Amino acid sequence: MTAEPAAAEELNDLSAGPLLPERPLRGHKGTFGRLLVLAGSLDYAGSALLVCTAAGRAGAGLVTLAVPESLQPLFAAKVVEATTLALPEDDLDQVEPEGALARILDHAHDAIVIGPGLRPGLATVELIRALLGVDEDGTPPAVVDAEALRSLAAEDEWWLGVRRPSVLTPHTGEFERLRAASGIAAATDGDLLGDDAARVTAASDAARRWGQIVVLKGARTVVAAPDGRLARATFENPAMAAGGTGDVLSGTIGALLAQHLDPFDAARLGVFLHGTAGEAVRDRLGDAGLLASDLPFEIALARKRLTAVRARQIAERKLGFGARPATTGPGGPVTGGPAEPAGSSS
Repeated sequence: MTAEPAAAEELNDLSAGPLLPERPLRGHKGTFGRLLVLAGSLDYAGSALLVCTAAGRAGAGLVTLAVPESLQPLFAAKVVEATTLALPEDDLDQVEPEGALARILDHAHDAIVIGPGLRPGLATVELIRALLGVDEDGTPPAVVDAEALRSLAAEDEWWLGVRRPSVLTPHTGEFERLRAASGIAAATDGDLLGDDAARVTAASDAARRWGQIVVLKGARTVVAAPDGRLARATFENPAMAAGGTGDVLSGTIGALLAQHLDPFDAARLGVFLHGTAGEAVRDRLGDAGLLASDLPFEIALARKRLTAVRARQIAERKLGFGARPATTGPGGPVTGGPAEPAGSSS
């Protein structure tokens, strides 16, 4: 392992609020970003629907779902707010990589989510690697999740072929497979489920090695950048241990990328909004019973609350008051307590 990483920034209202993208009063759909989603299959249709819904709730102006042409009628009937893009298939009802790549690259978009619920297979692997290997000026950034991560991990030194700016969002098992393909045994990283220090160290090392943003999901999710920047969420919520919650996170981060946030900022803000939404559902239902489809609406409410907090912070600074200390509230860390005049000493 490498040297001990720098201390991780704690994600809370004070750190997440300034990351919110602006919403001009005269903005239109194009102003707020075009997200392309490559996700879903017949067995995992829900993954694609969750990504698209979360992206809309997180503020993306336009969302397009790219699916094999034989499945387009099915998905078009389900993704009410999103449009669909049909991808050509071969005689085996698998996506045809070369034709699909051309159609995706020809479609205007500001960011892309790749992987949730995709059908495993060689054609999928070829398409994913081709998409992530695009290296041109202005290439839209990607969120890489689920089947896309598993496809990458099948090849040693896979990161050498990933040239598109990306946010990788592995859970612990996917992370260990990616690390194994990097020559790092799981035992070397330590306990990535229960040891927060080990999680931070491993995520930091992986981000530097792979040259991409890494979001190591789980309790106290870690966000690491190749340049050594680190952030960590405070959320520990067993209610979030449910299928599809990771798809919601991918859609949320993808939407923020489409709104032109820097990948590290999009990842940090997406993790915070996602975790805050989960806390809100837990407050109502307890530590079990949360469905992934409960989260997108709460993400919109979390963003609204954070916008209000930021507005108060800006108003206080204009009046000559310092930032309020962070405290813990129902939705996680919030601001509270009396503000101190700027420049006051303790």
